[in-house]
Amino acid sequence: MSALCRRDDIPAGQAIECPDPGDPEGASLVVLEADGHIRAYRNICPHAGRPLNWAPGRFLYSHGQLVCAAHGAAFRPEDGHCIGGPCRGASLTAVAVEVVAGEVRVVG
Repeated sequence: MSALCRRDDIPAGQAIECPDPGDPEGASLVVLEADGHIRAYRNICPHAGRPLNWAPGRFLYSHGQLVCAAHGAAFRPEDGHCIGGPCRGASLTAVAVEVVAGEVRVVG
């Protein structure tokens, strides 16, 4: 499988957007680093099914939380669990990734 991005493309304390290779409709993934591990989630808020980003490739990621730009739901980056906002208790859909030779790739 092709790489989503390079590991070095993910700035510390920020999230980036990558095309979801598993979605022919053109959905995207949120890719970020949390606790020293690269994590990826489908870019869909469980509250209203909207993308999390406020503009293409731009996410609200501050104070250790990923925040949905539409309604303010706050997610823990290490597991995608919603800890505040309208979908408290729900979670983002995780996508398994691994880093191989500096490239972030979807597992499977």
